[in-house]
Amino acid sequence: MRKPVLLLLFIITAFFGFKDVSAQSPIANDTVPAKIIYHINDGQVSFNSELRPLRPIAGAPAPFYSYFWEFGDGNFSFLQNPTHVYADSGIYAPRLYATNNYDDGNPPPMRPGKLKTSKPAVKSMLASTNFFKDKHQIALQSNRMPKPQEEMVVILGYKNSDLINPLTKSGTIAFFYNDTQFEKDNFKITDIRTHHGEEKTDLGRLITLGSLKSTNVDFYARSGPSPLSSIANTNSSRIIHEQKAAFRNSEAWKYNNLQANEERFLFLSLQTTPEMIKDTNAVVNLSAVFIPDDPLAEIDIYKLELQIVASHDPNKMILKNRSMNYRFLGKDKTLTYKVRFQNTGKGPAKKVDVGVSIPEGLDVQSVKIKDSNPKLILCNAAYTGQSCLDTIIKKDSIHFVFRNIYLPGVQQDGVNDKDSTKGYIEYQIKFKEKPKKLPFASSAGIVFDKNEPIYTNKAKGKFKPGISPGIMVGYGSLTSATSVKGIGDKSYTLGFSISPYSPYRKYLQAELFLNTYETTNDLINVYTLSKDTSMYGNQTFQIITGREIYSQTKKFNLDLVPAHLRYNLNNYIGLGIGAFTSLTISESTKLVQRTNLLDYSRDAATGSKEPQKIHDDILLSKNNKSFAIVNASIFADLQLGLVRKGPALGIRYLQGVSNKDNRIFAYLSFKL
Repeated sequence: MRKPVLLLLFIITAFFGFKDVSAQSPIANDTVPAKIIYHINDGQVSFNSELRPLRPIAGAPAPFYSYFWEFGDGNFSFLQNPTHVYADSGIYAPRLYATNNYDDGNPPPMRPGKLKTSKPAVKSMLASTNFFKDKHQIALQSNRMPKPQEEMVVILGYKNSDLINPLTKSGTIAFFYNDTQFEKDNFKITDIRTHHGEEKTDLGRLITLGSLKSTNVDFYARSGPSPLSSIANTNSSRIIHEQKAAFRNSEAWKYNNLQANEERFLFLSLQTTPEMIKDTNAVVNLSAVFIPDDPLAEIDIYKLELQIVASHDPNKMILKNRSMNYRFLGKDKTLTYKVRFQNTGKGPAKKVDVGVSIPEGLDVQSVKIKDSNPKLILCNAAYTGQSCLDTIIKKDSIHFVFRNIYLPGVQQDGVNDKDSTKGYIEYQIKFKEKPKKLPFASSAGIVFDKNEPIYTNKAKGKFKPGISPGIMVGYGSLTSATSVKGIGDKSYTLGFSISPYSPYRKYLQAELFLNTYETTNDLINVYTLSKDTSMYGNQTFQIITGREIYSQTKKFNLDLVPAHLRYNLNNYIGLGIGAFTSLTISESTKLVQRTNLLDYSRDAATGSKEPQKIHDDILLSKNNKSFAIVNASIFADLQLGLVRKGPALGIRYLQGVSNKDNRIFAYLSFKL
């Protein structure tokens, strides 16, 4: 009886204990989904929500939520508490994606709601969403910047903007993602929500139809004066080929019955992949293409740039094309930076000061403004009190000051368009000279009116390692622990290397060597003879003074250095340490007996006798081996010269691990 009671007490304690921990754990709070609350009044639905409490980040602005609502009928809103009128009665599944800005947790998970509406008494007239910019007929927008291992939503909108002659009534829309500049995929589509009868189609079929369409256009253009001649270059197959070359993945849909001035939207849920972590702060691209069936209509392309982020913050700085090829880099290389900002306050800002730090090596005097929002004239050309953009250049920084503007605040009463609270400055800058091959970073401080500055992330630039093949030619001498003299041994070397291009400071290098070793007369044994004589004819006799046994060896080795550590102290001095494995491909060894003689010769004219030292060699044995010996060695070396690319002179000391041989090796290296 006692055991069941104890077990019951344990279960009760564990239950309430786990409940208390869950209530206090901030990680558990992150799993609480967004709760959708709605009220229906005469066909109009008012939406509200309940979200977990925000957790401030020390030193950051006050946290806040930004909102994206899908109403379940193809319409959406970025307002906190939107209202919506459904055109037809039915059951709908609204969705809320809340993004936690300046919060140290994860966004609340999305859980679709469910509501039932009746048909409104008066049919609602949907106003333009201001979604399409610069006369585009297709556009993309995301609810948040991509963060690794987090879901985001991409809105794909398309419309028929031709009011007089609606040529775009039917056609194809295509979406391209996972750009090929990254080795691995950044996104995976988990859900696609369509609301206007769009049907998935094959882009391969569209390429064929596009080629036929282009042929028809050319035919009609040649038949006489026609507006077709001005749009003969709208080749859908060519455009799709270009997009497929830039992106690894794509989706396409066929649409029909698109009326004049009608706007339609698709919603794509994208899950970012774990591999995206490696590219935090990089810029990824998405693309959409609008291809009408009618050859008279223009094809439209829209590209969306998104910065991969580590946290959600509306004030961001990005460096486009931040990974550069150092081999072809010159001082005229242009970098493009973009600083985004958003007034998150309760009132409008009249002045925004964007102060940007300039990394060492960049020329602050070369700064040129490429674009801005709001678009303003420069202050040196403005009249007193006019809205303008001022640039204040300092030694290592530049300030872009938006003066006399009206930038609404996110929390300001009556502000429904969140885009109106945002702005950006985009500028270009050049290097002073070819920089050191080191990463560099820039960041911005943003001041709204007289408030405390808000600091952005660091926009980091880096150089691709590059591949630099090299060649090494050398000469060395070998001292063997098993030899008696060990003098006169020599080697000739031809080597190849692989390393990063023009490395700065420390780097790894792999090497492969072909070596020929030649050991001449390595003394093995000595025999001393004092009276052994030999007579040859009547004029000459020789006295044998001794005999010696020599070993003569020739080797052909293959040496492999998988990787060794090098460090360039500056442009002219480099050091290296490492280890390698040596394989003897072939070895030829001869044993030679050398007889040392004193040769006495009679001179017929003078009658004098002068002994002459001579020797006589006899081959005792010869031995050939293949793939005979595998040895390991460690080494240290010093390089002098142009050590980053060459030419450079190197001296390397090698010490055998197993055979205790050592060698001094001098070489000349050059890298491509």
